[in-house]
Amino acid sequence: MALNWVWIGFFTVAFATAVVRWWLGEHAILQALMTAMFDGARTGFEISLGLAGVMALWLGLMRVGERAGMIELLARLAGPLLRRLFPGVPQGHPAQGAMTMNISANLLGLDNAATPLGLKAMRELQTLNTEPAGTASNAQIMFVVMNTAGLTLIPTSVIAIRQSIALKQGLGASFNAADIFLPVLLVTFISLLAGVLAVAVCQRLPLWRPRFLLPVLAVGALLAAAVTALARLPAEEAARVAGATRAGVILSVVMVFVLAGAFKRINVYDAFIDGAKEGFGVAIQIVPYLIAILIAIGVFRAAGCMDFLLSGIGAAVAAMGWNTDFLPALPVGLMKVLSGAGARGLMIDVMQVHGVDSFPGRLAAIVQGSTETTFYVLAVYFGSVGIQHARHALACALVADAVGLAAAIGVGYAMLR
Repeated sequence: MALNWVWIGFFTVAFATAVVRWWLGEHAILQALMTAMFDGARTGFEISLGLAGVMALWLGLMRVGERAGMIELLARLAGPLLRRLFPGVPQGHPAQGAMTMNISANLLGLDNAATPLGLKAMRELQTLNTEPAGTASNAQIMFVVMNTAGLTLIPTSVIAIRQSIALKQGLGASFNAADIFLPVLLVTFISLLAGVLAVAVCQRLPLWRPRFLLPVLAVGALLAAAVTALARLPAEEAARVAGATRAGVILSVVMVFVLAGAFKRINVYDAFIDGAKEGFGVAIQIVPYLIAILIAIGVFRAAGCMDFLLSGIGAAVAAMGWNTDFLPALPVGLMKVLSGAGARGLMIDVMQVHGVDSFPGRLAAIVQGSTETTFYVLAVYFGSVGIQHARHALACALVADAVGLAAAIGVGYAMLR
């Protein structure tokens, strides 16, 4: 129901704004809204079509891992922590293994792997869903919110963009494009905790017990140590380490699954084909959900509503006498909730206008690397299993987004000024 009202709100506000601008003499605004609507529909289909191949690849490998017993092994390893976050998921259920792999892929910035693994986990969780038809279960809500505020260790794409712009701006070898590692880790960790706690409050989960808090703190300390070490490396070396880590993780997963399947004497090829067929079907199923959210976001942006929102925030901040140096980077965070590509474009614009090594430029990189496209994730993940009633998922995800954006600004002032 929440997504229904958000969708209606996007269209209503955008159309009302466009009518006012047309009445004031901007006669091209209605055409711009219509163009944005059709562009959103085309983009949604193109994204789904491109996702079909990746879905087929990873769900094929997941099926091999399932039959080889590797998914069950991962589920047992992550069981103690996942049982507290997902009390409705039985020990050893395939959903635990899929969720573990999805979280690991997000951690390493493996977006192409994280999405199909996440969709696989949603389908496994749907088998346990006892809510009325079309309604999200508690476990599905927790999992989706964790994905909208996923912990990120290696924001590789942002680092690559920073390095490219730095070269164009004539910065020397002393520029370290990877110096956002630690801030991104801290911000995503804070955002993830905010999202998990928001869901825990709604679902009345007792997460304050030491059995949950101690493992979380230990993992956070290990990640902080790893990122601190990486952040001290020169930019080129850090980029090589990040690239080698990504490639090594992917290839290792593939080889472990294939060799485990061969050891168990299963037909690895047939298992892969079975999973790939399922992946293609999932990619087709999400088309209408993705198109719905993208056309709503498109008309909202085309009407200029985002620009009006940012202008209002800037005026309010200035009126309170606060430092406004963060304002150039703020649109990146607000746009990222709606559109990853749009946020990336805004980040590049900030770096080009203010300088990649400026405070707004570095803050924009942190925001881009530590936030997620919430509405896209909700549409794709819930759409893959036919969920229309997301219950408290959207509210909790937006809480995580708001906390993450505030944390990015706070960490930026604390570490970059």
